[in-house]
Amino acid sequence: MYLRLAKRALLETDKRLVAKFAWLMGYKGLRSVVKHKSRLKRGEFFPPFLYISVINSCNLRCQGCWVDVSAKQEKIDLDAMDSLLNQAKAMGNSFFGILGGEPFMHADLLKIFERHQDAYFQVFTNGHFITDEVAKELRRLGNVTPLISIEGTEIISDERRGRGGVYSKSMQGIENCTRNKLLTGVCTSLCQTNFDDLLQEKWLDRLIEMGVFYAWYHIYRIVGPEPNPQLALTPEQQYQARKFVVEMRCKKPIAIIDAYYDADGNALCPAATGFTHHISPYGDIEPCPVIQFAKESIYDERPLKEVFQESEFLRGFRELAATNTRGCIILERPDLLNNYAREHQAKDTTVRSAAYEELDHLQTSPSQYNPGREVPEKSWAYWLLKKFAFHDYGAYGRHFDLKNWRPTIKDGQAVNPPHPPLVQLETTPPAANDKS
Repeated sequence: MYLRLAKRALLETDKRLVAKFAWLMGYKGLRSVVKHKSRLKRGEFFPPFLYISVINSCNLRCQGCWVDVSAKQEKIDLDAMDSLLNQAKAMGNSFFGILGGEPFMHADLLKIFERHQDAYFQVFTNGHFITDEVAKELRRLGNVTPLISIEGTEIISDERRGRGGVYSKSMQGIENCTRNKLLTGVCTSLCQTNFDDLLQEKWLDRLIEMGVFYAWYHIYRIVGPEPNPQLALTPEQQYQARKFVVEMRCKKPIAIIDAYYDADGNALCPAATGFTHHISPYGDIEPCPVIQFAKESIYDERPLKEVFQESEFLRGFRELAATNTRGCIILERPDLLNNYAREHQAKDTTVRSAAYEELDHLQTSPSQYNPGREVPEKSWAYWLLKKFAFHDYGAYGRHFDLKNWRPTIKDGQAVNPPHPPLVQLETTPPAANDKS
């Protein structure tokens, strides 16, 4: 499988792009993790990866979207992006996830990529704005991988995306990327309507035939103004998805990404471990894209290094999440998240000013944490990579106690007992001799 994937990289893509990926995302990306580990040992904190929503606007209206896509357009302008990226690069970061809205609606997006040739960017996009000309420019720049969302078959995808013709335009965007030999990915938010269609070998085979180099399976999150809980996966389906990903990594010449498990199959949350945090289109520094509360901003007078190091809100969130579950706290314990944000008087970062109200109405639902059903990596390459770079950095070892975890499913049914009291959290950084 590894030889077949290497052959694909040599024959199907621009070699210069592969080299830039290996240097910027591979070597420098791993170096950012090394720097992160060193900081943790000194009692310091700065996430090695950042996700940045550069704009709120989008041409689609997807089910379950949490972004204020219909509000007045707001974006992080070129100067602010330069400052943000330069400060993060000074801390050793080299990889950035670019989100929206729809990122390609940002008029200066390509300028951002060109100004920061020493960084690598993964763009989460619906692909509608990736014309042949845009794809050619991305190839010239060489430091961008487009990750295009496909949410099912044509009928299901158009339903999920809120209008007709979405699927065909996204597929055209993929074709434009692969024809121009870009390292192209396809992302799917697995839910009830696409689970049987896209969690299939034949779907991966089709992506390989199209020239796609990686697939990323997310799990549908019940969040936002219209959460659509009927779309959420059951614990059994999440277990099946994990097994499928692990098995296909050893079988198919395509990279397959998941974001919720370590090398031994233990569930984790990248925000709870401190691996990544999120910047909103308004500059708010949030725990992750779906948790729309903040106390700090990239526009604060303090340097970004000090903001992350001194943020009691972000540090407390990491401890709260890691204390109560190895899964997703907004799914399993919206009550704790609600209480915590209120106690800290965190800003609701939505334009709709409804984040607290939305949490009030969320019911407990299952996330990726399903103790006793861990599926370890079978691929030695993925196992080694995760052992080194994608694990809990000691967060769960310091904080998690199974006694604090409230099971969300029993006998196949959702469990919603009275909420236990908020766990008392630490308010000081880890000691300098803490082992991560």
